[in-house]
Amino acid sequence: MPVNEVIEKALRKTVAVFPELAVRELVANALIHQAFFVTGAGPMVEIFDDRIEITNPGEPLVDTQRFVDTPPKSRNETLASMMRRFRICEERGSGIDKVIAQIEIYQLPAPLFEVPEGFTRVVLFAHKPLIAMDKAERVRACYLHACLKYVSREFLTNASLRERFGVEEKNKAAVSRYIREAVDAGVIKPFDEDAARKLMKYVPFWA
Repeated sequence: MPVNEVIEKALRKTVAVFPELAVRELVANALIHQAFFVTGAGPMVEIFDDRIEITNPGEPLVDTQRFVDTPPKSRNETLASMMRRFRICEERGSGIDKVIAQIEIYQLPAPLFEVPEGFTRVVLFAHKPLIAMDKAERVRACYLHACLKYVSREFLTNASLRERFGVEEKNKAAVSRYIREAVDAGVIKPFDEDAARKLMKYVPFWA
């Protein structure tokens, strides 16, 4: 996989561009959830300079917007059970949320879930400065952050999103704009619309 070299205390250190746990989980998911009845196709991992694309035959059995909170529906439960037993993938229902958590720790752009006809694709992106992210990328990051917080029985707040993006408190007004973008896009909503602005908390649109 792609790596970066950084120098710490005069020593050169190799750092993975993508979190290993996230890549391992997504590759395992591609194997587990592939549709074996599709002939001439199988799971595929494509590595580019700025992203990794993981594709498997078969459209998802769960809406891509609900990957984080909905228990998975496996096409191949025997294979899934075996891979969990050998610790190749996470326990049932705890995979995608751990992927998102790792992406946030690395402060990478949010992954993209796509459904080309007959297939499922997940795209992991290499690091990109927040200022270089477009509106769609910011909205997607806000939404998945809200989903991750919700399944942890927490809320998206200005402070939590600043931490996710690595933004200093003095720039909280910019983060408020990003939250507004996500609200306007209909992917998150206020938990309590009557709360004071400084106390606003947000949840996914389906909560």
